[in-house]
Amino acid sequence: MVRALVGGALIGAAATFYWVANGRVAGVSGVLAGALRARGDRGARVLFLAGLVSAGVVAALLGHGVPATPQGAAPVLLAGLLVGFGTRLGGGCTSGHGVCGLSRLQPRSLLATLTFLAIGVATAVLVARLAPGWRVR
Repeated sequence: MVRALVGGALIGAAATFYWVANGRVAGVSGVLAGALRARGDRGARVLFLAGLVSAGVVAALLGHGVPATPQGAAPVLLAGLLVGFGTRLGGGCTSGHGVCGLSRLQPRSLLATLTFLAIGVATAVLVARLAPGWRVR
């Protein structure tokens, strides 16, 4: 529980710092979209994404990485494409709406976050019932 609280506090602090330093919300899908554009301010966005990747690498080196899925890369790639499509359709990702939007009391972020959670719970229940062996352990 303490690790979750510390992690959440670090995410909130990073989102606040990014907003204060850049005047932008730290929604990862928007940061990524801006970093992929050939024009505009890309430096801060690329550094932000590098920090995300670096944090994952450091966690893995310290033995806290996420285990590989037994299903291989195909379901993960498909899931990534669906998440990318959903973030464009929903006008942002969980970090943009859930962390930044809710803290700014944005009604559309509340609706988006409730939708993310409801669909996530429904998907988990559906997968558990229809394909019980298809779980990450």
